[in-house]
Amino acid sequence: MSASLPPRPGLVLRWRQLLLVYLLCVGVLAGSAYTMYVHYDFSHSLDTRSYLSVARGEFRGVSITRRYRVVVPALAAAVAWPLEQVYARIWPQRATTDWPLRLAFYVVNTLLLAAAALFIFRSCLLCGASPGAAALAVVAVLCSRWAVYIAGLPLVDSLYMLVFALAFYGVVSNSGWALAVCILLGPQAKESFVFLVPWLLIFGRRPLSWPKQLVLFALSGALAYAVRHWIDAQAGAAPQESVNNALDHLSNLTYSLQRLFSVKGAGEVFSIFGFFWLVLLAGWRSSRAVRRGPRPLARMGGSLVAVVLVHMLLSGDLGRMGYLAAPVFAVAFARILTDHPWFSWLRLDAPPTPA
Repeated sequence: MSASLPPRPGLVLRWRQLLLVYLLCVGVLAGSAYTMYVHYDFSHSLDTRSYLSVARGEFRGVSITRRYRVVVPALAAAVAWPLEQVYARIWPQRATTDWPLRLAFYVVNTLLLAAAALFIFRSCLLCGASPGAAALAVVAVLCSRWAVYIAGLPLVDSLYMLVFALAFYGVVSNSGWALAVCILLGPQAKESFVFLVPWLLIFGRRPLSWPKQLVLFALSGALAYAVRHWIDAQAGAAPQESVNNALDHLSNLTYSLQRLFSVKGAGEVFSIFGFFWLVLLAGWRSSRAVRRGPRPLARMGGSLVAVVLVHMLLSGDLGRMGYLAAPVFAVAFARILTDHPWFSWLRLDAPPTPA
């Protein structure tokens, strides 16, 4: 079972065109997330304080839910060192505070989330959208309040967004390397990656056969175990604690279901993509747009949304986890802009000019 689609004629973009799209994504994110980076009150979020501690190599006292997610904090720590030298010359009073590290998280998260958006853009093209529609879909995704939150604060969701974008892109493009990177990064991004594994095994077996996937899962699992063992030694924690913590998330199911079917929960889900949901509503009412969608693609997208729903229910954070469905939302959004007669005046289906 595979939803891989052949590339549309004329849509094999050169690296300069892809770089331009990437810079567009960085520009959309950097400006909107800057205010969050500068003005956020860190007393409101234990998550952000935890990841700042992890970036400093301080694992004792950090919640077991967050202390193993070290990739983004490690990158931020590496970026923070040269920033500290600049701060020491320009703002000496800030050089020994969290400001260089906070700026480093802002830079790293913006670049990672923009990379995820670039793969979402490529996925939209491969699923039949025009370049203009794909670009608008990516902008719609990056205008989410969660994009601003993820890019502007010391969080690690940007890497997990990249994992989901690579998974979706790997399947629709028949790209084995994208799935391989997804599998290797997934357990390092978040432990809930385990819920994406069945989806990868089902839909990713054409670009990456099961034997190759199993080898990669074994490698990524061994790496995750080694990282956990080292961190447990630093924190003086028993390995069994992480297992108990994972099982404790099951208690969130009742709370999440009650919240999901409440007015507040509906508002939280709506706020993920805001009024851009209305474009999907317009497409749902158009039988033409629905008929033109490939059935394998619909099954793949629907299954990925089901994986995201599991994340939402187990975490209790409906909005932030719901944002993981951005690749599916963007493809649906871009296809509607390309196919729906209401948007024909935008001329988004015009063929691209050869470079």
